[in-house]
Amino acid sequence: MIPPPPPVSKLPPDLTVGSTAGVDKRTAERFRKGEMSLDGAIDLHRHTQDEAHRALDIFLLSSQTAGRRCVLVITGKGRTTGGSVLRAMVPRWLNEAPLRTRILAVAPAQPRHGGSGAFYVLLKRKR
Repeated sequence: MIPPPPPVSKLPPDLTVGSTAGVDKRTAERFRKGEMSLDGAIDLHRHTQDEAHRALDIFLLSSQTAGRRCVLVITGKGRTTGGSVLRAMVPRWLNEAPLRTRILAVAPAQPRHGGSGAFYVLLKRKR
């Protein structure tokens, strides 16, 4: 007896911070270097994890609906040696439905935009 095929995932492959697979070379370079104009930003400082997760979902979904392409997500660097809990959680949240299907790439922000305490998020164009 032949086993059934594995279920097909409806989500694209997981995002890796810094990877720009599926983005043309010129756009990817501009994105990573922070040279794309930022169409919006959200600051998650002083939010609990639950509040930050909800705020991030709402912000990114409304940003894509509004036609924004490149946005900044500020997590903070954290005060402890372990770093920011939100900085660790944001990449995980970006890989969950419904956000994953709307995002092309994620990259660490350049120092002028928050450095290791922020991420650039490149959204898919609204179709």
